[in-house]
Amino acid sequence: MNNPALILLTAFVLDLLIGDPVYPFHPARLMGQLIQVLEKPLRKHCKKLTIASNLLPLLAITVAGCCYGLTHRLLGTWAWLFNLYLTYSLLALGDLLKHAHRVEFALKYRSLEESRQTVQWMVGRDTAELDAHGVARAAIESVAENFVDGFLSPFFWFVVGAAVFRTVEGGVLLMLTFKVVSTLDSMVGYKNAEYRVLGRISAKLDDVLNFIPARLSIPLIAIAAKLTSNDWRAAWAIGLRDRLKHASPNSAHAEASVAGALGLRLGGPSIYDGERKEKSWLGDGSPEAGPANIERALRLIQMCGSSAVFLGLLTLI
Repeated sequence: MNNPALILLTAFVLDLLIGDPVYPFHPARLMGQLIQVLEKPLRKHCKKLTIASNLLPLLAITVAGCCYGLTHRLLGTWAWLFNLYLTYSLLALGDLLKHAHRVEFALKYRSLEESRQTVQWMVGRDTAELDAHGVARAAIESVAENFVDGFLSPFFWFVVGAAVFRTVEGGVLLMLTFKVVSTLDSMVGYKNAEYRVLGRISAKLDDVLNFIPARLSIPLIAIAAKLTSNDWRAAWAIGLRDRLKHASPNSAHAEASVAGALGLRLGGPSIYDGERKEKSWLGDGSPEAGPANIERALRLIQMCGSSAVFLGLLTLI
């Protein structure tokens, strides 16, 4: 049962069927608590925050890896179940699709106000003034961007670890490392006065670990576009053309490719904490998205995830 391909396939199916239930001992929550525990003494005892910035990810990754190794050893013959549990828990495609479906449903059958409130859970921008097109675009953009960070990157590092070390444990360890770094970035990777120095290394590491998966998202979305009768040529061309139009080196790749596949214009100016932030438009299509576009985007991204898993299984078998 402790076979990398079988663990990966089972985890993917469980993620799509069950999603990501909220409970106190979810691995991502435990990572967040660990980071909070480490941050306070590092701030207190490190004379320079630049030192703390280097130590924080190093300590977080080391502690998480040691906890995994110890638990794995204690479970003995049941360790395969722990590997499956972690792999399933650290893939986050199912919940992303389900939440976007809720936005689509609210926009189509409920009210604009309810759809604004629902999409607020997916994005960092202010949604109170969004029109129906803005709500739909926000949902699609969130699905595209979070597909990389929430699914493709942890999946990629699992496959790399399992292929290089030829064990499930190698895959889980690299996947766990990525998820610790991703959690660090979401907690301390802000460019504000409090975290500009402390979170610098964590943010850089997150950029590094997402670098290859972000770029792989373009051909994967093009393949999925072909399989779902969307515009695969535009997915490829616009993905390559507009992939660097965001401030982050990785965040626009999948979003630009999805814009091309669906014939939409995504991105553009947005409101954050009451202030307008000028962001580039991605794609050449219409900005007038609606519930039908969300549905097409979800089919596209689910096919993209399935295609990635298929290719991953071929690598591991």
